[in-house]
Amino acid sequence: MKKQLPKREELNINYTWDMTNIFKTEDLYKEAFDEVERMVDDFVLEFENKLNTIELINESLTKYQTIQGYFSRLGAYGSLQTSTDSINEENQMRQGKAMMRFQAISKKLAFYNNELKDQSDDLLNEAASMNLDNSYTLKEIIEDKKHTLSREVEKTLVALSPVINTSYGLYNRFKLADMAFNDFIVDGKTYANSFTLFENEYEYEENTEVRRKAYETFYAKLKEYQHGFANNYQNHVQKEKIMSELRGYKNVYDYLLDDHKVTKDFMDRQIDLIMERLAPAMRRYARLLKDIHNLDKMTYADLKLAVDPSYEPKVTIEESKALLMEGLSILGPEYGKIVSRAFDERWIDFPQNVGKSTGGFCSSPYGIPSYILLNWNGQMDEAMVLAHELGHAGHFQYANSHQTILNTRPSMYFIEAPSTTNELLMANHLIRKAKTEREKTWLKSVKISRTYYHNFVTHLLEAAFQREVYDRVDQKQPLSANLLNSLKLEVLRKFWGDTVEIPDYAGLTWMRQPHYFMGLYPYTYSAGLTLGTKVSKMIETGELKPEAWIEVLKAGGTKTPLELAKMVNVDLSTDGPLNEVIDEISSIIDEIIQDKSKQ
Repeated sequence: MKKQLPKREELNINYTWDMTNIFKTEDLYKEAFDEVERMVDDFVLEFENKLNTIELINESLTKYQTIQGYFSRLGAYGSLQTSTDSINEENQMRQGKAMMRFQAISKKLAFYNNELKDQSDDLLNEAASMNLDNSYTLKEIIEDKKHTLSREVEKTLVALSPVINTSYGLYNRFKLADMAFNDFIVDGKTYANSFTLFENEYEYEENTEVRRKAYETFYAKLKEYQHGFANNYQNHVQKEKIMSELRGYKNVYDYLLDDHKVTKDFMDRQIDLIMERLAPAMRRYARLLKDIHNLDKMTYADLKLAVDPSYEPKVTIEESKALLMEGLSILGPEYGKIVSRAFDERWIDFPQNVGKSTGGFCSSPYGIPSYILLNWNGQMDEAMVLAHELGHAGHFQYANSHQTILNTRPSMYFIEAPSTTNELLMANHLIRKAKTEREKTWLKSVKISRTYYHNFVTHLLEAAFQREVYDRVDQKQPLSANLLNSLKLEVLRKFWGDTVEIPDYAGLTWMRQPHYFMGLYPYTYSAGLTLGTKVSKMIETGELKPEAWIEVLKAGGTKTPLELAKMVNVDLSTDGPLNEVIDEISSIIDEIIQDKSKQ
């Protein structure tokens, strides 16, 4: 009998997240929406055309932040339920109504940033000096002035935003609601396929015939949608190029990296050094997998195989709590309470179900618990994913409680450091307590296959592909499905060389990743893990007190990524930390190869 994913209503509610942490009832959600609309109307009456004194600027920012807190919680209530069941009509209608109401509110508030930018730098700086909570925001507004358009154009862009920013929503609707994958048959047995089943199970399937057949049928379905997906993606990147020109940036990279607080050479360094220096080590790892599994050849469909598949321990949800509480205890009792609350208060949505988003993420609405989405498959690997997402949750629980809502979010360049720090602390804890050499070797392989492969290879190759795309976008060259497939194939084949057979269908891999609709996000995984590797090692050796790292998390977005790193004495302005991490990955791979030769 073929495996089918359950429907949302068939799940054990205790393993799903608790939406009442945001609003106890649907009626209270609706009342909150009505309340924030009244607050916005009052805000407009109180401050429009009046932001010309230090006192009014700071008073308006305080009230604006209260409104933003409402937006954060209201937006999460709708989007999170859609992410767990995108085909549910009630979820679709709730989200659709919310987007229309948010749009109307945004039009009313369009005056605010424009009027603040109309004020002199001297007045804004004076207002900043009078209120430290508002100083970072006001200095950002001063910086943004150089890229601000006329008030009427800015208001028009706000009005058009539902149309301008549709690409990501369209991508997810096609992927999660419309795309139905064909079953496939191996040795007379029928297997169902879907995004979730493929990415959570078949990619790791030990049976070579089943695994490779799953790849073929999965990508065959992607191919049917390639031209529509390509057109949607082209619309997205063309919008970004047009916006970069409208706002006076030299190129699309400067526009997209502005919020990262780093320049393009930081992104290029991540891509070029990893492509050049890590590729040889990862090819050695691929050859090891080929030997372990007695494969006729190493193909793209074999890269996520386990080093020791017969050893892969199963972990229950309850067991994962004990593991994480113990492994992350090094960060202190206060952090441990966050981990415990995540389980006890149902911050986590564990099960796989029809219509649920793939992968995992953490959302931390301001002033309430975080929400972590997983697709739990009962393997130790998922405990590492949870450690990662709890890193995001811990980060924003600290930032949200110590910063105003406008100051919580750091640069994307830093955003993956707390999550990957957790992954490594967890992995290294498990290695230290391992009872056998076999267990140690397996755990080392998890560090490679989960933490480093995922962040230093998968996402890095996405970044390399993005750079090829944006180079063409900047030169105003058109994109097509065939071109995107070719660019992705070129990147994959360059990294893996002749060690791994990369079939033509692998070029369609760009269709799997929503990160391409999030600016230049993919390269930041390796950037964050570069810092995460340093921080985890310093905490474990006693060089860095956990309290010092917690202070970095509390700082939120009040410092640049390089300043945040300097708080723990790491200099990210040089390529030293990145080269150290690449050397460490290479060393771990060599240890695994040596260990396996003895077993």
